[in-house]
Amino acid sequence: MKKLLNTLYVMSEDAYLSLDGENVVVKKGQETAGRFPLHNIESILCFSYAGASPALIGYCAEKNIGVALFSPQGKFLAQAAGRPYGNVLLRKEQYRISDDTQRSFPYAKNMITGKIYNCRWSLERTCRDHTARVDVTRLKEISAELQEGLQSIVLLEEGMDSLRGMEGELAARYFSIFDELIINQKEEFFFDGRNRRPPRDKVNALLSFVYTILAGDCANALESVGLDSYVGFMHCDRPGRKSLALDLMEELRPIMADRFVLTLINTKMLNEKHFVVQQDETVLLNEKGRKIFFSSWQNRKKEVITHPYLKEKVEWGLVPYVQALLLARTIRGDLEEYPPFLWK
Repeated sequence: MKKLLNTLYVMSEDAYLSLDGENVVVKKGQETAGRFPLHNIESILCFSYAGASPALIGYCAEKNIGVALFSPQGKFLAQAAGRPYGNVLLRKEQYRISDDTQRSFPYAKNMITGKIYNCRWSLERTCRDHTARVDVTRLKEISAELQEGLQSIVLLEEGMDSLRGMEGELAARYFSIFDELIINQKEEFFFDGRNRRPPRDKVNALLSFVYTILAGDCANALESVGLDSYVGFMHCDRPGRKSLALDLMEELRPIMADRFVLTLINTKMLNEKHFVVQQDETVLLNEKGRKIFFSSWQNRKKEVITHPYLKEKVEWGLVPYVQALLLARTIRGDLEEYPPFLWK
């Protein structure tokens, strides 16, 4: 099993990253702010104007260390990738499946099954843990609708457009009750529906941010097992879009991203002081807020769970890798169908 390594988060807007031997060096002006051995790092996320040296980016690409560049305000700018890794026969089979709707449909169907299952689990857990503080009747009503929709998806034998339509409708039902899952700081954190590009409130700012981070983790996981993260089964091909990473992320959104955002809010780890509103009313995390976010995200990734399919103990941070590995095994024909992550 792959070992969970560290992620380096560089938050200072004037920091510059360079390569020294097999170490990444973080400099602020002429001062060295930090030096970290790259053999312990699996990805680098840099939030600075200065960025990183071509030598460091090239080395990381060669060693399959993910490098993602963001503006100091948290806007995603670019991601470095090295040569494709893995068996070319695996990727060619992935391309064949992607071009054949009849073959790609079962993969997409199972991923969306995982998403709706986990959305429903999230609602049921809130009902169980906070019975006296939430509208249980309303949550149970939406949960029942998700269960009914889940059964319809399971029975669906073909039709990618039908699957996308059902997924969109059920996701809307789930988000219609998302505000009820926020049990603390209700005056500052409220949810009236998804808005993005740009996010207009604190909850959407957090959701958009964590989805970007999770998508990057999924892309890195897929590339590490030899798959092409740009060629998906449900998300259509689009220049610059990592469609397969978005496919894989669907089943992980409710339990890795949404629950994480709710934890940050409900435990009051983040508050209104950790956000900034720009002139165009875009809401973003400030530097202090991002530091808390990433510290908590890294701690969450280290938590050990029992994988529901493998029945083995793994860290949360390895779940995208495990699912990517199961996906690759299915494409190769080692498994009859892709087993989505169904959290219990």
